[in-house]
Amino acid sequence: MASKVVTICNEKISPIIEALGYEVVEVEYQKKVDGMNLTFFIDSKNGITVEDCEKVSDAISDALDELDPTQGETYLLNVSSPGLDRPIKNHKDFLRNEGKMVEVTLYKQIDGKKKFVGVLKDYTDSDVTIYIDDKPFVFKHSDVAQISPVIEF
Repeated sequence: MASKVVTICNEKISPIIEALGYEVVEVEYQKKVDGMNLTFFIDSKNGITVEDCEKVSDAISDALDELDPTQGETYLLNVSSPGLDRPIKNHKDFLRNEGKMVEVTLYKQIDGKKKFVGVLKDYTDSDVTIYIDDKPFVFKHSDVAQISPVIEF
């Protein structure tokens, strides 16, 4: 059911959000401590404020009530920024982070390591390439648990 709710929301609700000038980074429908949560992670080139989240929530609330993607099941609606350290999951995320420092975490160790930090250079349908000390390291997506930006303060 969760994937069906996400699919419906991506098809019917995301266009409403995008018409307001925001990017829908991810839609999530999952059980949390307080029950089922439907969360829209949004972004924009200017970043996201609390006011942006409120504006989007107000804009989609009635449409969600009418659409009823959960088929009558109750849920909490959340609209949120994905955060500075959001994982890199797709080509759009790659474009945003190309040339920046990232941390690649693998499911299994390679040469005794599961984490590699380097500059993100290439992202294809099958693999990701980072450079560590000017040396390319290529990882297959199936081996990668997560790719995250390195946040430096």
